[in-house]
Amino acid sequence: MRGQVLGVDVRTGEGLVSGDDGRRYRFAQQDWAAAGEPAIGMAVDFDSRDDRAIGVFPLPDSRGVASHAPEPAPVTDRNRYVAALLAFLLGTLGIHRFYLGRTGSGIAMLILTCTVVGLLVTGIWAFVDMIRYLLMSDREFAYRYPRPA
Repeated sequence: MRGQVLGVDVRTGEGLVSGDDGRRYRFAQQDWAAAGEPAIGMAVDFDSRDDRAIGVFPLPDSRGVASHAPEPAPVTDRNRYVAALLAFLLGTLGIHRFYLGRTGSGIAMLILTCTVVGLLVTGIWAFVDMIRYLLMSDREFAYRYPRPA
């Protein structure tokens, strides 16, 4: 069946295709059967199973809204596990923030640590940061904390 890409989530690779039959079909990253990334407006050919589009191929000379080259994967020289370990061990001092290049919030945490209430606040702040780093994907971590220019 032929159709058109209606939307794509660049983080997960999941998208939505409008088929020539008037129905909408969801597809996942593993259903995209061609090199490159799907783009909104791209004409595609696909097989359907229930409400899923499988084996989705772009039609020749079909360019969507995002006809430019796909965005390269982010690069970072930082490690999320090191950041989480620093947040756990030295988090109230904001050392993990300095490691990630967030000097402003690192200084704020360092100053707040000088008071008892501030120590409690920065302790909770560092614990939340540690959990966030551990739950974050490597790709999201690299986008959020890129290599310094």
